[in-house]
Amino acid sequence: MNRHKRVRAVALVLAVTAGLVGGATTGGAAAPTAPAAEAGLTAEAGRAPGTARLQEILDRLTTVDGGPGALLDLRDRRRSTVLTSGVADVRSNRPVHPDSRFRIGSATKMFTATVLLQLVGEGRVDLDAPVERHLPGVVRGHGNDGRRITVRQLLQHTSGLPDFLDYLKPQEIVRDPLVHRDARQLVRTALAHPPVFEPGTGWDYSNTGYLLAGMIIEKVTGHPYGDEIHRRVVRPLRLRGTSVPGDSPRIPRPHPRGYAHTGADAPLLDITRLNPSVGGAAGEVISSGGDMNRFLAALLDGRLLRPAQLREMTATRPTGGTDGRAYGLGLESKPLPCGGRYWGHTGDFPGFETASGAVPGGGGATVVVNAGPGGSDAQSDDIEAAVETALCQGRPRTAR
Repeated sequence: MNRHKRVRAVALVLAVTAGLVGGATTGGAAAPTAPAAEAGLTAEAGRAPGTARLQEILDRLTTVDGGPGALLDLRDRRRSTVLTSGVADVRSNRPVHPDSRFRIGSATKMFTATVLLQLVGEGRVDLDAPVERHLPGVVRGHGNDGRRITVRQLLQHTSGLPDFLDYLKPQEIVRDPLVHRDARQLVRTALAHPPVFEPGTGWDYSNTGYLLAGMIIEKVTGHPYGDEIHRRVVRPLRLRGTSVPGDSPRIPRPHPRGYAHTGADAPLLDITRLNPSVGGAAGEVISSGGDMNRFLAALLDGRLLRPAQLREMTATRPTGGTDGRAYGLGLESKPLPCGGRYWGHTGDFPGFETASGAVPGGGGATVVVNAGPGGSDAQSDDIEAAVETALCQGRPRTAR
């Protein structure tokens, strides 16, 4: 669900290549692609300046990097611009629709953390209280102990809890992609293994923590976490392309097909229909580029959280990489090449890879490619390069 865990994607590809999934693959060795300029796919409401460089990156994503299609939605205070490249469907060569819906994977964590922090602001959840307070007896076994792990540590990936995706066999997902995956069972799968480190002593990306965050939302409110996301975020912001699908394998139209790479020079596998409950509160949400940009703008402008909770969300710690990335509570920050930092999240879910970023008081950008897992590091790098290039447009270069 996130590039932090790319090794799992490789395992899934191997499982797919072994023929564990039925269904049609694409007919050729590579997906047909076409630059947006040739296919007439660029849609815009007042084209932002400097889009030629952005189009070049999108076209690289759908040629050199091997993605079938790509979309970039760029929004600033004055205009919205959508650029596309390649195709939404490798059989029909249908173009990528500018208002496409897609699975956002781990970018779901921004929505889950926002709702949980709203509950903190309402005095119904204490960030520094143990998980045990809300989920008694749930986090137990093999050295994992909810009495020693705080809600904050779940959201910041400092709990030390093992990630359930490390122990969910890829074959299980691809053998029956429509099966329901219960969050409690996925948590139990993780807790059958020892912690990665003592709570609060390190940083390691763990989807398990966000399944537990969703369970806390449900325990405190008495409603499914998806209903709370809809009531507290989707409906107030009028995010018409955003949904929490539950067990439904459908993506609302318009949407591109989602594909997995099955090996070098091998056909792409269509994995559009998939029960997203395997992602749950860590990776289930469907959205659009425009909705993601509106959500991030509202979040960073203080329209979703009270000032104290927004400060908590944006208090970061380094993730240990060399790119300057830091993680808050469900929100990443990363340096911009033109100076300053931006906020957002990347996401991987079978069939799609995405990244969204925004600058407080400034612009926002979301990029999606309808291919994953099995994509190259170059695909991930170019997705983030497109976001960063978009955010830097029109901004003066500052001292770093």
